[in-house]
Amino acid sequence: MNSFETKNLNSGQFFSDQLVLDPLFVLLDSSISVSESLKKALIDWNFKVVYSNGNITGSAPKVEVDLSKFESVDDFMDESQKKEKVVVADLNKYLRQTITDATKCIKSTPNASPMEEVEKVYEEAMKYIDSTYTRFATHKTLNLKDLSDAVRDLCNFLKDYKKYVLRITPKIKENDKNFIVSHSLRSTIFALTIGLQINMPVSNLIELGVASLVHEIGQIRLPPQLYLTDRMLSPQEMAKLMTHTVLSYNILKDNNFPLSIQLGVLEHHERENGRGYPRHLDGTKTSLYGKILAVACSFEAISAPRRYKAAKSTYEAMIEMLSNKDKQYNDIVIKALVQALSLFPIGAYVYLSNGKIAQVTEANNSDPRTPIVQILGEKNEAGNPRTVQTDMHNFRIVRVLSKDELEAVLKSLAGKTVQ
Repeated sequence: MNSFETKNLNSGQFFSDQLVLDPLFVLLDSSISVSESLKKALIDWNFKVVYSNGNITGSAPKVEVDLSKFESVDDFMDESQKKEKVVVADLNKYLRQTITDATKCIKSTPNASPMEEVEKVYEEAMKYIDSTYTRFATHKTLNLKDLSDAVRDLCNFLKDYKKYVLRITPKIKENDKNFIVSHSLRSTIFALTIGLQINMPVSNLIELGVASLVHEIGQIRLPPQLYLTDRMLSPQEMAKLMTHTVLSYNILKDNNFPLSIQLGVLEHHERENGRGYPRHLDGTKTSLYGKILAVACSFEAISAPRRYKAAKSTYEAMIEMLSNKDKQYNDIVIKALVQALSLFPIGAYVYLSNGKIAQVTEANNSDPRTPIVQILGEKNEAGNPRTVQTDMHNFRIVRVLSKDELEAVLKSLAGKTVQ
């Protein structure tokens, strides 16, 4: 195998065979040229040498095809591929239309509660992810453009309506096998929220969102009893379950996803202290996407119900993340999470120092301890729900409601429209 110094790579170069880091990690197919962004990423990750069984060539290999026989691209497809193309188009269509309709409805009725429309978008996004995973299970393909378009739409919606999207809480039935879909969507929402907080460019936000949507795709290749059980796994079973990061990476590689997305998915269980998996990398060797996904996925997992555990409150999850036991997570990413959601995360129900009960509706960028809250059962002069800026004195948050207290509050609100 031939070796090539990373610093000597030039944009536009092609290799006559795959360019790799090692036998597992393929960087480029022979049909794709070297880019400046790839070179910069390799240098940033301190990969000084790359390898190939081929040599540098002037252009991509030519594939001769007699196009005179074909009337359109569809003529290259078999029946299952044509059906797949229609399914992809429909999935994008339904999600995009739901987002468009919800946005119009919210803007046209400014005094009405947006929650009903936001929940429609959330449910359609769940269906989209479920169909994406199902489609991969049946067709063994993922469509990068389709996923990127969906993430772009979700990201734009999240920018405008984050304070409502983050108030949606996950629900899971005792035998619900759909938790991977719920986990993927909520992790994506948290990851994009972090990305927006650190002013990540749109192109990177889309890559981050795609990585988050499909980060569990490798679990499809594992026996369901490994991730749908409520019993303790044996060491052998746990080791097998932990291979899902590599399986996901290989799936994305086989479908020609960008290396940055591949690595984000591969590294979402790596830890800053080097005690994660699969490669036991410390924080100096993991990508930004991997760091963000590690925080977003862990925060989601702590605060979501599973068949084998009850959910902790988002406040408890935030405290656990902030404690950062054994320095597992990147401090900057955790700071972005708490600034975006607040110490008492958006959606949490809290007791105030004046004896009132409220729900956190918006973060305070200047102080995560004092978010904006909505007082339950109170209206302002215009007849809308009353919101106040909490502080450390008159409107101080004393504590979050306990599980039993929250259930009692939600029961009392049953049948009413949540504002």
